[in-house]
Amino acid sequence: MARVYNFSAGPAVLPEEVLEKCAGEMLDYAGCGTSVMEMSHRSSVFKGIIEGAEARLRSLMSIPDNYKVIFTQGGDSLLFSTVFMNLATNGKADYVITGNWAKKAFQEAQILGDAQAVASSADKNFSYIPDCSDLPIREDASYLYICENNTIYGTKFPELPNTKGHVLVADQSSMFLSEPVDVSRYGLIHAGVQKNVGPAGVQIVIVREDLIPDDLPGVPTMLRLKTQADAGSLYNTPNCWGIYVCGLVFEWIERMGGLAAMGERNAEKAAVLYDFLDESKLFSSTVDPSCRSLMNVPFVTGNEDLDAVFVKDAAKAGLVNLKGHRSVGGMRASIYNAMPREGVEALVAFMKEFELAHRA
Repeated sequence: MARVYNFSAGPAVLPEEVLEKCAGEMLDYAGCGTSVMEMSHRSSVFKGIIEGAEARLRSLMSIPDNYKVIFTQGGDSLLFSTVFMNLATNGKADYVITGNWAKKAFQEAQILGDAQAVASSADKNFSYIPDCSDLPIREDASYLYICENNTIYGTKFPELPNTKGHVLVADQSSMFLSEPVDVSRYGLIHAGVQKNVGPAGVQIVIVREDLIPDDLPGVPTMLRLKTQADAGSLYNTPNCWGIYVCGLVFEWIERMGGLAAMGERNAEKAAVLYDFLDESKLFSSTVDPSCRSLMNVPFVTGNEDLDAVFVKDAAKAGLVNLKGHRSVGGMRASIYNAMPREGVEALVAFMKEFELAHRA
C-alpha cells in the first residue's frame, strides 16, 4: 500500500527517511547484532545513543549549560503533577487556561495545592490567546504555567506572557522543535514527543538546574526530577527505542538546516492552508488570526453532516486523520515538521474540489 498523507495530531507523521533508517537497523543496530529494542539500557551502545540524542538536542535548541535534559515516561499527563510537586515549592502556582491540556494541568495542580487561573479563553471556546501583558500573577506564586501551542484548538501564544519575574513553565508538546526558542526564558519546558519528534512513550523535560529540589519529603522517587536528572535519564529502564528514534529525528532536523530553517518551512507550509481558508466560501478557520498555530489547523464547513462527508471522502483520497477532536468537531490538519509541503498542497487541492462539488 502506498503511503498516505497523515494529518494525525499524535501519534503523528515521522520523516520517511527516519522510518527507513529504523527499518534498516531493526534487527542489527550499528553492527552490534541486536535491535535497540533488545539491548540493555546499561550497555555502552545504548549509552552512546542516549548521550548522542541529548547532545544533538542541546545543539539544536542552544540549551544553556545550566539546564538539565531528561528523557522520561508516563506521558505529559503525569508531568502535570510532577511539575507542581517539584516546582511549586510553597504549594502555589498560577495558570493560563487556553485549552484542554492547560485545563488538565491546572486541575492536577488543584489536587495537590493552591493553583489559580489568572487568564482564560474558555469564554470563546479557546479560539484565541488572552492578553498576557499584565496578568494578576500572585507575588508568591512559584511559577506561571502555559500550554504554548494548543493541539485541539489550533492556537499558539504569539508572544510569551509577561511573567513579572516569575518562572515560566511551558508545555510545548505540539510545537516542540518546530521553530527556534530561547530556552533561557523558561524555567521548564516539557513535551510529549509523539506529536512532532518521535513515537509515543517518551517525554522530554528541559529544566533549569536551580529549580530541581534536592529533597522532596513525601514525593515518590519516580516523581522527583532529581531522580532522573542525576541518573542521566537512566534511573530505571527508559523507552530505549523511542529515544533512539528521537535522536534520528534530531539528526534529520540538523540536515534540514536546523530550527531556523524548520520554522521558515513550517510558516510557508501553514500559509498555503490558511490562505485558502481565508478565501474559501465553504471552509473557515475557527481561530483568531492573531494566534494561529503553525502545527494544528482546525477548520469547519458550518455543517456537521458535510464535515463528516469531507473526512470520509478525504480518507479515500489518501488524506487521513482529518477528523477534529471530539470536543470541538469539524476537521483538523496537523502539519508537523515531517508533513511535506506537498501534503498540504494536496489537502488544499482536494478542499477546492470538494467546495466546487458541495457549495450551495
